[in-house]
Amino acid sequence: MKKISISCILIASLTITSFFAHAQDAKNFPSKPVHLIIGFAAGGGSDSTARVLAPKLQEMLGQTVIIDNKPGAGGNLASDFLLKLPPDGYNIALTTIGSLAINPHMPGGTNFNPLKDFTFLSQGVVFPNVLVVKADSPIKTLKDFVETGKKSGSFITFGSSGQGSTGHLAGELLKVRSGMNGQHVNYKGGGPAMNDLLGGNIVAIFASTPTAIPFIEAGRLRALATTGVKRADSLPNIPTIAEQGYPGYQAQNWYAFIGPAKIPAEIQNKLNQAIVATLKDPGTAEKLRNIGVEPAPSTPNELAEYTKSEYETWGKIIKTIQWEK
Repeated sequence: MKKISISCILIASLTITSFFAHAQDAKNFPSKPVHLIIGFAAGGGSDSTARVLAPKLQEMLGQTVIIDNKPGAGGNLASDFLLKLPPDGYNIALTTIGSLAINPHMPGGTNFNPLKDFTFLSQGVVFPNVLVVKADSPIKTLKDFVETGKKSGSFITFGSSGQGSTGHLAGELLKVRSGMNGQHVNYKGGGPAMNDLLGGNIVAIFASTPTAIPFIEAGRLRALATTGVKRADSLPNIPTIAEQGYPGYQAQNWYAFIGPAKIPAEIQNKLNQAIVATLKDPGTAEKLRNIGVEPAPSTPNELAEYTKSEYETWGKIIKTIQWEK
């Protein structure tokens, strides 16, 4: 009969102990605050959406939800940060179409593969961007905006929440479709971009509806067009770019909940249930619609399939754009 070494017994004991510890952690999840990471500065669309969701989400989880802004690189810094965190469910992100479907195709790419390196939790919200100028701008319509960009010697600057955001690509696509000139100005979120627009430092921004609507309603901004496939419910009187002479044009925006790769299935399911219940809560849904976004809860598999589809779609579009050196 072979002797069993003490080291083998210790290894087996530690393995069993670790298994039961992880099982117990999953059963008791969450037992401490959950951090919700946002890839953009305070005041932008994803930040505003997260702050609407947080109160109900922490009620559903039974723990405090702490919003943690990590702005930079069009949301990539937050995604890189998330990758390095333990897959225990206590650090999740409300990320954007930029990080998951656009940025990997941009010049320079990303340090992560969005289809493999994260745990998908649930779709969050969907909404268009809106092209806005200051209320006292001489640019009154989308036609004015395009014609100004075509004039010899004119220089139109348009901002967005970051390189590779749908706001950025919305402007690039309009340049390609219309033949206008324009220079994109990169910001670390919709809030900083809005501040520069209101300060007169740029001509326009392709803003998320949550960022733009309060300023439109206050009479400080003029909306020229929205970028979705249909008019936004929150801005029913503002025509789409497609309606104004560019059929087929669209740059739809969306946010989704993800976590580090390999979150245990039981914790993944608990997070999904809490997020879906939050998005379906009538009071929370109404607040989301009031800031211009539409709740879009999903299963993890549905989000994975949707992300793959968007990843492939935007990859093809980005290849057609002539990027400025």
